Amino acid sequence: MLTGIHATFIGGDARQLEVIKKFIELDASVTLIGFDNLESNFIGATKKELSLDVLQETDALILPIVGTDDEGVVESIFCSKPVQLTDKHFEVMNKNMVIYTGMAKPFLRDHSQAYQLQLVEILDRDDVAIYNSIPTVEGALMMAIQNTDITIHGSTCIVLGLGRVGISMARALHALGAHVRVGARKPEHLARIYEMGLSPFELDDLAEQVDDVDIVYNTIPKMVVTPQIIARMPHHTLIIDLASKPGGVDFRYAEKRGIKALLAPGLPGIVAPKTAGQIIAKTLSRLVSEQMADREGSS
Repeated sequence: MLTGIHATFIGGDARQLEVIKKFIELDASVTLIGFDNLESNFIGATKKELSLDVLQETDALILPIVGTDDEGVVESIFCSKPVQLTDKHFEVMNKNMVIYTGMAKPFLRDHSQAYQLQLVEILDRDDVAIYNSIPTVEGALMMAIQNTDITIHGSTCIVLGLGRVGISMARALHALGAHVRVGARKPEHLARIYEMGLSPFELDDLAEQVDDVDIVYNTIPKMVVTPQIIARMPHHTLIIDLASKPGGVDFRYAEKRGIKALLAPGLPGIVAPKTAGQIIAKTLSRLVSEQMADREGSS
């Protein structure tokens, strides 16, 4: 239970609604900022404008997955005017307050550090990333079906990277009957790919792997699919970049050559916001409960 915790939510998308529901169920005191246009009202939550008083009373400040932009603006699909955090807001924040977000840009990181506030980025956690890989993979498969004229079964697919998304992506493609090659750098990853019954190759050898590929899934957040690589692909190849922005594909050259390349960030929130929100809600409620226990233990 979160009885006695004052949680303030600023902005977000449909995923945030699941988190709010969970916190209300667990008896937290919930304040919503940037939800002016939300059609349904939550019983047990209060809508307010961003003010210094609210932040002074907050134990857990919950921001959207992207947190803020480089100017402190918090995005919200439920509000017509932007909500912006400034130095004045950080100055009054309770030093025992914890800020939770998916990933933090420099503005949020720098201000949290400058004002000695604890910042938790939940997408850095293995559990959240692995759970999130499920809707990511489903969305990535949907994109392939929508943008090709072949079945995944029997196709030749390449997955770049064997991280948390790469493993799930390669496993799903294999289960659907695709011929799956997986590129990685670490010897232990190459060994794991072999153990999974897939075809491993070192990333340095990518150019030799793409001459017959139908679909390429990239999960590596740095430039790996270069013009030299794209030049060797068949014209029908579809590239889907699942890495965080700016991705790892030269989109300019792909377009120039007539190869369809799609950047697909934030798929969980697009294809399955309810499930993605429940994943976040489960983790955040546990983290805030631990925060409350730590606070009580130190008092």
